[in-house]
Amino acid sequence: MKETKSSLKKIGINEVDSNYYSKKRFSDGSQYKFEVPGIQKPSTLNSLISAFEEKDVKIHRVTQTKGIMFLTDEEIEEMVKLSKHNKLDLFLSVGPRAVYDTSATAQTKEGSRIGYRLRGYDNLVYAIEDVKRALDLGVRGIVLYDEGLLWALAKMREKGEIAKDVKFKLSAHAGAGNPASAKLFESIGLNSFNPVRDLSIPMIASIREAINIPIDIHTENPKSTGGFIRHYEVPKIIKVAAPVYLKTGGSVAKSHNWDTNSKEAKERINQVILVKNMIERYYPEAIESK
Repeated sequence: MKETKSSLKKIGINEVDSNYYSKKRFSDGSQYKFEVPGIQKPSTLNSLISAFEEKDVKIHRVTQTKGIMFLTDEEIEEMVKLSKHNKLDLFLSVGPRAVYDTSATAQTKEGSRIGYRLRGYDNLVYAIEDVKRALDLGVRGIVLYDEGLLWALAKMREKGEIAKDVKFKLSAHAGAGNPASAKLFESIGLNSFNPVRDLSIPMIASIREAINIPIDIHTENPKSTGGFIRHYEVPKIIKVAAPVYLKTGGSVAKSHNWDTNSKEAKERINQVILVKNMIERYYPEAIESK
């Protein structure tokens, strides 16, 4: 295997050992930020904000996962306004995806491998239109599931056809989980990489070694994606994955597109507190973004 490892090293993919420690940081010098996923509508976002203000907890990013096309213009504008006022990065997800269109294959066990990717020319156009509507309403963060869509949107951003300050975040549902995939996504314009959820610490470290953009790691998961909890691993995750977004609160939901209610939004903040306590107990010197 020496020749293969040598070849990978030449293209920027290195083997890492058990003592790997990431010296990479966010632009403000911090190692980690908190992200709360699955906030599907303004009322839930409002409840989340009230909860973290009440508990005096910092949240840095929220993501909506159901799809832009399920929100009215007024709802998007309200979420943008709430996010700006509370200094949150807001990411909305692309609506069109195989499981929403007429694909019979995507509904089968084997066909589920299609995931949320796009089928055909028309669905690619629909997805771009979905993104453009959100951008016109003030959104600057987009969650993507399809590498082709990322490539096309990044080219449009490069040419000035969409705003230069738009950030693209890959979802775990894209199914990427190795350093070569991570480098590919980074090279075609990705700003934040969410690998598959169940990677080991060494696997995460190998991805961090290969790329410079932030990595998004689920600290817990809904039952539909395994339901596993990684709270005790968070200190190690920060050490090897920084700069990292800790995606927390997912265990409150039953599935990826779960329509979180106000009560559950507050429960998600309690999960953030649990993770924060782990960091303070086992890695108190870790630098959180202010």
